[in-house]
Amino acid sequence: MKNYLFGAVLLCLALAAMAVLAQTGNASQAGTQTGETTQAAQPPATPRPAPTGYMDTPLIPGTKWHIHDDTRPRPAVIGPAANPGEPPADAIVLFSGKESDIALWEDQKGQPTKWRVVDGAMECVPKSGYVRTKQKFGDVQLHIEFACPTPPSGNSQGRGNSGVFFGDGRFEVQVLDSYDNKSYADGQCGALYGQYPPLVNACRKPGEWQYYDIVYHMPRFEGDKLVKAATATVFHNGVLLHEKRELMGPTGHKRIAPYVPMAQGSLQLQDHGNPVRFRNSWVRELEQYETSPTQLDKQ
Repeated sequence: MKNYLFGAVLLCLALAAMAVLAQTGNASQAGTQTGETTQAAQPPATPRPAPTGYMDTPLIPGTKWHIHDDTRPRPAVIGPAANPGEPPADAIVLFSGKESDIALWEDQKGQPTKWRVVDGAMECVPKSGYVRTKQKFGDVQLHIEFACPTPPSGNSQGRGNSGVFFGDGRFEVQVLDSYDNKSYADGQCGALYGQYPPLVNACRKPGEWQYYDIVYHMPRFEGDKLVKAATATVFHNGVLLHEKRELMGPTGHKRIAPYVPMAQGSLQLQDHGNPVRFRNSWVRELEQYETSPTQLDKQ
């Protein structure tokens, strides 16, 4: 009997000890969780400032700037477009689809154009003549979208023909329905007309919207002397056709004209007898940035 009672007492003591240990463990775990919560609520440590530039690096050859120079002027900040192809904040919109946008254009005599607005696009009225912007431009980045007529009519240069001209009609980037339509290489869509064929034919089917992104730099003269030819970089439907290609002179049919001194000029769209449509046209004037402190870095 005594052994039985002694065993029972030991069992009770063991169970009591286990209960105390369990409570201690729970309290410790709760304390750890509380500590974690408190630590997470603390504000993050202030990061160590990263360098914004350096002044102990070698000079960039031909400039007064050190590599990663902290005093070198930063580029201007602009608002980019929300979607590809839309105008950024510093763009000048030439045609956005509004009926009123046609007033930004005129015919070659300075009179209101006879081109019409159809379904948010500016459509060439055959035999009404070229249209040109009222505003004059020098170096520009141009975005413009176009669609050749469907169903297609004609062949070679008689099918979906128009053109985008810079410098008051001097320099043409050809617009043509070159989808399954044979014509001479330096006159197909995307050609610098009469001078350079495009690298590739990137045309879509007639009636489908296409687009050009063009960077044009006007020629430079010292008096009557040409010191820098006009250049054009052309993307067609996102495909590179020309990269800063130097134009031999004003473009034309069966001829290349000589350079003569010129000032800024209008942008023009050609009437070649086909009802080609244009939309979403805008430009960025580049000279304001090319002459900025970020670019004038020669000693």
